[in-house]
Amino acid sequence: THNLSLTFSLLWVSCSCSCLELQASTQLYMYQSQFLELRQRLLYAEKENKKRSEELSHALDEIKHVVAKRMNSTTNHTGLSWKGLNLTRKLPVHLTNMYYYLPHLREYEDAIFPNVIFGQQRTGVSLVMGIPTVKREKQHYLINTLHSLLYEFSEEQKNDCVIIIFVAEVSLRGKVHFPREIQSGVLEVISPPASYYPDLSNLKQTFGDSEDRVRWRTKQNLDYSFLMLYAQPKGTFYLQLEDDIIAKPDYIQRIKNFAAKQSQEWMILEFSQLGFIGKLFKSEDLPLIVDFFLMFYKDKPIDWLIDHLLWVKVCNPEKDAIHCEKEKAKLRIRAKPSLFQHVGTYSSLAGKIQNLKDKDFGKNVLHKAHNNPPAKVDTSLRIYQKYTLEKVYKGKDYLWASAPVAGDYISLTFLNPLKVEKYLFRSGNMEHPGDKLFNTTVEVLPADEMLRKEIVENGSKFNYPATKDGYLKIGAFENGIAEGSINQSIGKIQAIRLSVNSDSPVWAILSEVSMLIKAI
Repeated sequence: THNLSLTFSLLWVSCSCSCLELQASTQLYMYQSQFLELRQRLLYAEKENKKRSEELSHALDEIKHVVAKRMNSTTNHTGLSWKGLNLTRKLPVHLTNMYYYLPHLREYEDAIFPNVIFGQQRTGVSLVMGIPTVKREKQHYLINTLHSLLYEFSEEQKNDCVIIIFVAEVSLRGKVHFPREIQSGVLEVISPPASYYPDLSNLKQTFGDSEDRVRWRTKQNLDYSFLMLYAQPKGTFYLQLEDDIIAKPDYIQRIKNFAAKQSQEWMILEFSQLGFIGKLFKSEDLPLIVDFFLMFYKDKPIDWLIDHLLWVKVCNPEKDAIHCEKEKAKLRIRAKPSLFQHVGTYSSLAGKIQNLKDKDFGKNVLHKAHNNPPAKVDTSLRIYQKYTLEKVYKGKDYLWASAPVAGDYISLTFLNPLKVEKYLFRSGNMEHPGDKLFNTTVEVLPADEMLRKEIVENGSKFNYPATKDGYLKIGAFENGIAEGSINQSIGKIQAIRLSVNSDSPVWAILSEVSMLIKAI
């Protein structure tokens, strides 16, 4: 009886093992089948997107033609609806898959086009930057982010890029900032129609996330998708940013240099290690990427989805995770040091606090030193703590003062009169790019007393306006910078003065002072 019982036990264990092996084999087969099906769908989407690129280029020609006509008759920045351009016949061609994943859009003809646009509809640039933004409960970061991105922009860079602000709330409106940048075409502001979003009230809760968090991350996926598709035809590369960052002053040139030296095919170049900040894509890849986002927009956060996309493209399910990571690293290439730093504390998700910092960003360079000639320095500005005028003049730190008022001044009196060829004054810095000098003139005091007396009595004989105390107004701050050459017929200069002509709404930083002295 004991032997019989043992035999039955062994048979039962053997059968159980066989059943488990069969079950495991069946699950493996099922996963492989799902993987292959997903891969086929992606390959199909990639093929379709390539096929549509020609039709997109034709659509772009029509956009340029229509927009050029509109811009010729416009003197101020425009609030322009894509519906008004009558392009619904052409543009949806490359968005066909969006209707499959968001079927509610079939009921709304214009749901995939922005209903609010400020800007000049610029196309044909090298770099397009996308920044989604929403209203936050306690603190807003967008304006400082834009100041940082536009800080030290050269004219060439301004003409070869466009920054798109995606206001991801149809009800969010506000004062128009940066009118000059909007008018020039470097800055655009768009907003989605309410009909773009599906019903987000009954989403499945996953990964232990609350209902609010699932709704937030799902809407975020839709926001990124809309923004990417809008940006896709505008330029060669697309840079994904967020609305609570600061950038290194030379970030554009560094991005171009890093992209140019890549010898292998890549899909993402990363200029920050955090979340979805500083991710560079080829614009031609965006439709495929968005298709993948929309397949799973209700399932996972955006940074997880981009990692899964890379897994689908290059990972072999028969090989281990180490091999997979090596293959993904060929498509996702990290640049160091980071060019963007996260500065926000209050998330767009209500109640969420995030003190995320990129350790690879390094220290911010907040002032620039020059070897200036000996001078006595003086100012009427109310200096904040240790940030004095003397320190910025000697290149040791920057000047920081509370909001200037009309009549305030900064004076630099040379110990020995000098022939000054060029001057440069830069206000604001990376951490406080909006703390600039506004409506402030640059004035020089000739060392020649007879000339000064003549200027006071008869006015200036030069092409510069004169002040009552004998100074000549040779320049002014524009977008936070004053620089230029000085007419050498003035002779030697005794002093240079910055005069504030109106009250400022913001504090002021002077981060760079440079004098080019003519050799005798």
